[in-house]
Amino acid sequence: MKKWILGGIAAVAVAAGVGFATLDQDQRDLLANLPTDRNVLFWSVEQRDAAFRAMDALPVLARTNTIAAGGNAYPLPDGLPLQIDTDVDAYMKAQRTSALIVVLDGKVVLEKYGLGFTPEGKWTSFSVAKSLTSTLVGAAIQDGAIDSIDDPVTKYIEGLKGSAYDDVSVGQLLTMTSGVKWNEDYTDPKSDVALFNEHEAEDGLDVTVSYMRKLPREAPAGEKWVYKTGETNLIGVLVSEATGKTLAEYLSEKVWKPFGMQQDATWLLGSTGHEIAGCCIQAATRDMARFGLFVMGGGMAGGKQVVPDGWFAAATAKQADIGAPGKGYGYQWWTYDSGAFAAQGIFGQGIFIDPARKLVIASNSNWPTATDPDGVGAQREEFYRAVQAAVDKRGPPIMDEGRAATN
Repeated sequence: MKKWILGGIAAVAVAAGVGFATLDQDQRDLLANLPTDRNVLFWSVEQRDAAFRAMDALPVLARTNTIAAGGNAYPLPDGLPLQIDTDVDAYMKAQRTSALIVVLDGKVVLEKYGLGFTPEGKWTSFSVAKSLTSTLVGAAIQDGAIDSIDDPVTKYIEGLKGSAYDDVSVGQLLTMTSGVKWNEDYTDPKSDVALFNEHEAEDGLDVTVSYMRKLPREAPAGEKWVYKTGETNLIGVLVSEATGKTLAEYLSEKVWKPFGMQQDATWLLGSTGHEIAGCCIQAATRDMARFGLFVMGGGMAGGKQVVPDGWFAAATAKQADIGAPGKGYGYQWWTYDSGAFAAQGIFGQGIFIDPARKLVIASNSNWPTATDPDGVGAQREEFYRAVQAAVDKRGPPIMDEGRAATN
């Protein structure tokens, strides 16, 4: 076991661009907590602190595809610091935040790091990846590889024919309204979300397709919303089948390179070699903020329209009722009736976008638990509102501050 841990530390140190001998004692202690199993939902807080910055270097998880960046980074100039009516340091401590970036009108007005994390590091996204995956559906429609979100899923995923997904459309996958039964309980080791990535695939089938094709129906397609990570993985398979490209390759081609992400990112692979589309993009927090700007700009990158006109207006509007006042679900985006929307991942990862205020908030954390029994999610919502209030108090942008370059 000691040999494995030292090997893992060395791998992470190399991934971070430093030698193990140069690490200080705190860094060595952190990396010594790297987990030795794949069951992310049941790692300790200390194991997650170590692993969330190094998922693509863990020997038990390290099969990845690279999302290559381009040569010229989209500029994120400093703006006038935003005066927020809250103790940001205390907020970050309570959230166990590793990175927090607030971008207003294209300029960085707040940027802080914690847990020993830095701007050069990459943090795992968890379900923030869902919103990136859904964007690739829009890109594939723009490219003509997918005809319509009204198409049946089985038109693109042959292995689902004869299953409960026969009556499900691409759009119903995007909105998680398939009506197929699924358990997303992160505390239950027997839930679908805990088991499906460990499933032994049938010969010739992607592991997700092999698992999902056996699930029963619990409601007519289109009538019931249930959050299902497995269905985002199906969306990823669908995009790859339609385009003939890996998700990492396609995301690099359509967004990462032309928009100007600063660092390569990585995407973890499942047991049959396909990206885990509902999870696990390792990226710099600044590049996640840039993705928010790409979305807020309507999907333009490198002077080209990546998704159809109006895609993000539909994707970030309430398409499904989730039973929460003032909120809903779009195409793998969480929506607010105010017009704001967000990508969210367990343990506190997020991109919050408020187009009316030209506001993007990108953050990464390691909450004590996967979701919100301790109120950390509600606290993050309060922080979003505090930032919005600070923006409103400041008033319209100061025109002589300069502008970030448009893309």
